[in-house]
Amino acid sequence: MKDKHTLRALREGFLGRSIYKLQEINNRFKIIKNKDKVLDLGCYPGSWVQYLIKLNCDAYGIDVKEVKGLNFKFISKDVYDDSIFGDIGDNFDVVISDLAPRLSGIKELDNEKSMDLCYRSFEIAKKVLKPRGNFLVKIFDNPGLKEYVKKLGKKFGYVKVFKPRASKKRSNEIYVIARLKA
Repeated sequence: MKDKHTLRALREGFLGRSIYKLQEINNRFKIIKNKDKVLDLGCYPGSWVQYLIKLNCDAYGIDVKEVKGLNFKFISKDVYDDSIFGDIGDNFDVVISDLAPRLSGIKELDNEKSMDLCYRSFEIAKKVLKPRGNFLVKIFDNPGLKEYVKKLGKKFGYVKVFKPRASKKRSNEIYVIARLKA
């Protein structure tokens, strides 16, 4: 059964319900501005890219699954492949990550995989963001969250944990928003 956000996304021509999460986060925290250069990690199916295109952003996306039918710079690679840095360059205004592991159903294992993706996203953001850049990452609420936020706080001047209303109630996904120090 499809929830109201999924049905709305289909009705409005979006590739996924997650567009409403990004839209809500951006409306509240103003992390993405018109014409920003933005890197979307785990960009499949493409709804976040659709949002970036609406904002006239210079959108780059990385995923192992191809996103078709959108006009943006797509890199078909795994985020763990260091050759991505040669493909994307640097000087991004924003890095956003909606990466999630393939779920096993074993909570501890899924949390560990999620944390690993969050740390990889953080590593990528540190290398490609320009001064005063913004970073958004999806994370599963778990015992490692506080330590992750603490590590982000050492690099970024502002760090906030937020759960959008468009997230499913039963989901333990939350988002961390961070702004780089000057």
